[in-house]
Amino acid sequence: MNSMIREVKPLAFDSFGVRSMATFVETADTRVLIDPGVALAPVRYGLPPHELELKRMEECWETITHYASEADVLIVTHYHYDHHDPDSPEIYRNKQVFVKHPTEKINKSQKERAAYFLEKIKGLPKRLETADGKTFQLGKTTLRFSKPVYHGTNPRLGYVVEVSIKHGNEKLVFTSDVEGPSIPDQIQFILEEDPGILIVDGPMTYMLGFRYSYKSLEISNQNLVKAVKETKVHDLILDHHLLRDLKFKQKISPVFEAAEARGVRVLTAAEYAGRKIEMLEALRKQLYAESR
Repeated sequence: MNSMIREVKPLAFDSFGVRSMATFVETADTRVLIDPGVALAPVRYGLPPHELELKRMEECWETITHYASEADVLIVTHYHYDHHDPDSPEIYRNKQVFVKHPTEKINKSQKERAAYFLEKIKGLPKRLETADGKTFQLGKTTLRFSKPVYHGTNPRLGYVVEVSIKHGNEKLVFTSDVEGPSIPDQIQFILEEDPGILIVDGPMTYMLGFRYSYKSLEISNQNLVKAVKETKVHDLILDHHLLRDLKFKQKISPVFEAAEARGVRVLTAAEYAGRKIEMLEALRKQLYAESR
């Protein structure tokens, strides 16, 4: 029991009804919270967030702040507000904090947000490190970060760092916002790390044919099948952008087929956490219709 990942706890995800990928990971000697942020789509179907979404966001933020207080390490993979909250700097007090580099491989918007965030938390963490492409040893727990990879299929939205957490023979990889993965760098880190648990921001299919191409979906499915076939993954958690599409399962059917053939579980974060899937953003139009 000493060489292990003890707990992987999704705290807030799109399958919970909010925009987030907040995840708590406890190894035998370290507690890590990845991307402590939560947000809502300001507009979907021409509608603002429903009151149920606002309530869920408040609940999820309470959960995140609770686990932030329990964590030894906080990680910020990039500077979008569903992945960090610059206006709650106190959660970083006396923590080891690892962040996406604030000035290198970053777009203008995130560069400005990074500067604001780092000013807000100034002097609070007991350790603050840029993470891009680096490896850190915390006791017997190894944190490894990818080099910056695209947030999506191009650099327009900036870059993110993927995260690997290893203890003993157990390993988890968290991709952050790869929207796929459909780019070689994004899948390469997964294949190199060879994780048992893989948490992926799946294809952005709700924008298919508009801001996300059919070709990117095809490549994403191919890469996820490759991850299923060529790594030790036993639990593949697919969520975030993917869970904004009510028909997400049929869009990634090749992944389910490959996983079933190899005995790999493909789950949403809600299913992994033992919750029912609640795609509140994708159901926003219906929520408003039902509340009239």
